[in-house]
Amino acid sequence: METYLRLIWAYLKIGLFGFGGGYAMLSLIQSEIVGSSWCPQITNQTFTDIVAISQMTPGPIGINSATYIGYVATGGIWGSVLATFTVVLPPFVLVLCASHFISRHHDSALIQGAMKGLRPVVVGLIASAALLLMNGENFGYDVPDVVKSVAICCASLAVVLFTRLHPILIIIAAGVVGYFLF
Repeated sequence: METYLRLIWAYLKIGLFGFGGGYAMLSLIQSEIVGSSWCPQITNQTFTDIVAISQMTPGPIGINSATYIGYVATGGIWGSVLATFTVVLPPFVLVLCASHFISRHHDSALIQGAMKGLRPVVVGLIASAALLLMNGENFGYDVPDVVKSVAICCASLAVVLFTRLHPILIIIAAGVVGYFLF
């Protein structure tokens, strides 16, 4: 029962402060879940795998990872249901309340200033998620593996920025290159 309560509390906090969507939630999820006493089975390696699986499955990454972590933490479907529900509940309530308020006061300088103030926070949370994923589990621990991983990452970024290739083709090509290099 304690695991369920801690899971609910963790995902209520994540849902409440996860401005910017699922990728912005990743650093919050890591700080709340990874290495916690109530969920020792979620290590940095496991979390990296969860992020990869959550990216591959349809739906928002924050909700997908909540579903998976809820299942792993409790060992059952009810943990998945509770984690998914509690990560969605705060944003749903906030958006419901805020949309009514903002629609009535959208011309207010205070509202416009608050929205402008939230933009850098969202960028920071997403950048934090990118830095969070730059770890040994993703890039390797040996120098040659790190060099290969960084080369694939930089080449993929360059292709995205300077060509009109579809990102899915780039992902597939990076996977094929990674398969042969590693």
